[in-house]
Amino acid sequence: MVKARDALRREAGARHTPPVAIRLEKNLPIASGVGGGSSDAAAALSGLTRLWKLDVDDKALARVGLTLGADLPMCLEARPLVARGIGDEVSPLSAFPALGLVLVNPGVSVSTPEVFEALSRRDNEALPPLPKRLDFHAVRNWLGTTRNDLEAAARSIEPAIGEALKALKRADAAFARMSGSGATCFGLFETGNVAKRAAIEIRARHPDWFVAATRSMEVTDARD
Repeated sequence: MVKARDALRREAGARHTPPVAIRLEKNLPIASGVGGGSSDAAAALSGLTRLWKLDVDDKALARVGLTLGADLPMCLEARPLVARGIGDEVSPLSAFPALGLVLVNPGVSVSTPEVFEALSRRDNEALPPLPKRLDFHAVRNWLGTTRNDLEAAARSIEPAIGEALKALKRADAAFARMSGSGATCFGLFETGNVAKRAAIEIRARHPDWFVAATRSMEVTDARD
């Protein structure tokens, strides 16, 4: 967040960006593959733009964000989207359902550079396009046709990732996969309430793990 503040200050000029105190309450594991640090930086960029009343449009803010990390532009969007390239080419979705999710981290972190170094190949095929109409079943089925190219590499470094995936499947997740470069994994559930019950079950079996139930952000198609 401090780097985000400084980058925005360089963009707008010191005269327009007076000193500011930032207090961060961190609720996600560090280096866990869920974009927590990038989301914090994006929140800092958006919040300070409003606080300082800066005349910085979304494209300029995304350019500033990209200097801090490849996933900053998508975090600035703060909505369901498809990201391409290194993460800087974003296409917001016109509709997306509210899905139950459970995040599980088995108390470990993995180094993103080490994961990329452990990749067996880097010429993987593109993922299939999203279906035109999205509901729980469509999202689950589509995810089943995709992959996380970093998962095998991350699991070779930290086998506990496999235990997290097993715990999600044991709790009847409709789909489970490692998030990003790891080590956090996510499970898909039909509703938020089902996800909450699954999180309680996993937490009871693994009290030392990070376990959190949440929901995807719903986007309603105005044409429906």
